[in-house]
Amino acid sequence: MMALDPAFLRVPLAHRALHDLPAGRPENSCAAISAAINAGYGLEIDVQLSSDGVAMVFHDDDLDRLTDAKGPLRARSAAGLAGIALNGSDEGIPTLAEVLALVAGRVPLLIEVKDQHGQMGPVDGVLERAVARDLVGYVGPVAVMSFNPHSVVALKDAAPDVPRGIVSCAYTAFDCPELPEDIRNRLRAIPDYDGSGACFISHEWDDLDRPRVAELAAAGAAILCWTVRSPQAEAAARLVADNITFERYLPDMAP
Repeated sequence: MMALDPAFLRVPLAHRALHDLPAGRPENSCAAISAAINAGYGLEIDVQLSSDGVAMVFHDDDLDRLTDAKGPLRARSAAGLAGIALNGSDEGIPTLAEVLALVAGRVPLLIEVKDQHGQMGPVDGVLERAVARDLVGYVGPVAVMSFNPHSVVALKDAAPDVPRGIVSCAYTAFDCPELPEDIRNRLRAIPDYDGSGACFISHEWDDLDRPRVAELAAAGAAILCWTVRSPQAEAAARLVADNITFERYLPDMAP
């Protein structure tokens, strides 16, 4: 099992990079990534798949919320997505390869592979292999993770030398209405941690008192958490978590 680089436990991780739309830094944009690097924070970013099999740095399945374009990101080519400006910016949607070149190992980089199945089921591995290809030769602290445990297993196969983790939460019906109850109940217990070869979880910060989190921590798992939005929430989260993913405020560098 790969171990998480200690850098991931030293500096807070900026959620979708250090985004600030009024300041011209949309989430997951190169401007937001550069701002996080300049401030000395680590990075958490998301990847989706283009129609031609390229890993793109973007959170949503659809383009509607973050751009003036409509429809699924997966229906567009990487070149086409590069020409779609992120709202509040003249930047196009970056590829993972472009972001890796920008970060260049200067800060820890946590890559969330978004669920391509829709129901947290088996994946075809195309996005995971695209991420693995881009990471070949990358030097610096990097790790991959996903809510979908099938994706984490695919990452184990595609990039066995890259540390990986499972993103987890309370899986309430309110927060995850698209998932059937049996799937929510299963995922809530984080049953795939060992089978996926994970070395960390990134858990919902206000659900960190869950016994399964303590069990994994006692077994040696690194505990990251998401998404902290205030110093008060950070203080509570750090009672359990080794590190935080944050947005909307600037945490101290050395808590």
